[in-house]
Amino acid sequence: MPTALCDREQVTALLRAWMAGQNGALDRLMAAVQAELRRLARVHMQGERRDHTLQPTALVNEIYLRLVDLRDIRWQDRAHFFNLVSTLMRRVLVDAARARAAGKRRKSRMCVTFDETRLADPKAAQDFDMLALNEVLTRLAGVDERKARVVELRFFGGLSLDEAALALELSRRTVAREWAMARAWLQRRLEDFGEGARA
Repeated sequence: MPTALCDREQVTALLRAWMAGQNGALDRLMAAVQAELRRLARVHMQGERRDHTLQPTALVNEIYLRLVDLRDIRWQDRAHFFNLVSTLMRRVLVDAARARAAGKRRKSRMCVTFDETRLADPKAAQDFDMLALNEVLTRLAGVDERKARVVELRFFGGLSLDEAALALELSRRTVAREWAMARAWLQRRLEDFGEGARA
């Protein structure tokens, strides 16, 4: 989990230094969180389709480039940072999936399985369709935005239940309930999605 790999106080201090305009603060911040970002990137790359061309280092570099463009965010703490990184990670992966699919006729889609072991053991994950995931997650956001944010934080950001609770200013029990309900909802929709694609 992120807590074990990058110190909460150090990251928060670096975020504040970056927000204050201190030279090199963003580079120091990225150095502090790089191990965790690379771990998340490896998780997502190992769970992606085998023809995926985006590599973990490229994914982390793209996150860095997108962060450079964020100048007006009033950073609160490390949880806030990983909250935003989870959104950026999702966008980069979806953009890459769209680019890969452009010009190709996709005959079938692969389902996503929401399993907490995916973050702990990416080799246990099956290949899945990032565009299908993005589509059903967008549908979930239209029905229940909070549940969609919990999924984004947990699945794309790799946050623990405690960290997601901190980022969303909710109790751990509430986040655990939302995570369980969202996973069940998404899994049903993904199964329907896969059946529709095969029909």
